[in-house]
Amino acid sequence: MASESDPLLAKNIFDLASRQPNFCHSYSSFRTLICKLGGSRHFSLMQNLIKRLKSDRYPVTPDFFGDIIQIYGDAKLPGQALKTFYTMLESDCKPRPEHFNQLLQVLVAHQNYLRTALDLFRTVDRFGMSLNTKSYSILMRAFCFNGDISIAYNLFNEMFKRDVLPDAESYRIVMQGLCRKGQVNKAVDLLEDMLNKGFVPDALSYTSLLNSLCRKKKLKEAYKLLCRMKVKGCNPDIVHYNTIILGFCREKKAVDACKIFDDMESSGCVPNLVSYRTLVNGLCNHGMHDEATNFMYEMISKGFSPHVSVFNSLIKGFCNVGKIEEACQVLQEMLIHREAPHREIWAAIVPRVCNNDEMMRTEDTLRRILKEEVTHDTHVIDVRHGQEEYLIRRIQAKAWKI
Repeated sequence: MASESDPLLAKNIFDLASRQPNFCHSYSSFRTLICKLGGSRHFSLMQNLIKRLKSDRYPVTPDFFGDIIQIYGDAKLPGQALKTFYTMLESDCKPRPEHFNQLLQVLVAHQNYLRTALDLFRTVDRFGMSLNTKSYSILMRAFCFNGDISIAYNLFNEMFKRDVLPDAESYRIVMQGLCRKGQVNKAVDLLEDMLNKGFVPDALSYTSLLNSLCRKKKLKEAYKLLCRMKVKGCNPDIVHYNTIILGFCREKKAVDACKIFDDMESSGCVPNLVSYRTLVNGLCNHGMHDEATNFMYEMISKGFSPHVSVFNSLIKGFCNVGKIEEACQVLQEMLIHREAPHREIWAAIVPRVCNNDEMMRTEDTLRRILKEEVTHDTHVIDVRHGQEEYLIRRIQAKAWKI
């Protein structure tokens, strides 16, 4: 029966065996079939079997009720899971903290049961159970995601009053909740408390704080925190560095972002595609197009294929400052990497080429670019002939005037 994948067929085998003279099913047989029926959503058959288990006076364990709670949780029936918990108590079957936590997980997955979970949490003492760190973490995470950071923060402080020791995850949950609410100073204070108590924050905790500090434009504090990580047992990874680089680039401090980029490499952290893309876009926004181009070629030399946004930023930037040949070179590089230029790129570059004093030399450059084959995107091929004809007409018109 245990190996039968069809729960209804397994039920037939169970019933057939029950009719055999002098045969009695074991508790494990009941439990196996109950889980099969529940897992396949045959709740009526499952409940009938549970009643039979009770009427035959089989002793049940807390883990059995835990199975039923999980079945109802998977079926998104928190009310039935809660009812099962009370049935467990009425059966003189004392739940352990892990069973209570299992119920909490089921309840908090549904927003309209959050308060029910909190009320049950508050009255747990009358069930003769003790709460543990995970119990608090489940509720704190749920209320943080629901935007009720004050409840989560109060639960965190309550842990100390109940002599429940928080762990690194507990701190991280509350810090992330505070960061989502924009209360980054309070989150940093919590980090200090965490460090003073001897806990080592994990990488995700630092990521949340760095991101929040950067969004609040507290770039100096963010960089200091990045430096502190190295001496607090958590080496910054690529996500931490990219977060800081993005923060500085957003505030048009691309020069400082370059220094952080260099610091990242000297610390043994290898830049990735996001690192280069963020830095190139940041440099372009700051008007540092030559430096951005150098980073573009550096990323190509390291095997990265620049994102279309990198090419677009460079081409538009060079066009805006009148460096048409440089824009054409980037465009040619773009087509070599089989990236399709957007319409606004053609619209930006072609009129400027036609108005350039060094018309003949730039015309040759653009002709070579327009004849690059980009077979995976017909958009470029379709546009190419129209753009080439337009370019020739503009050049001829200007030549006749001369």
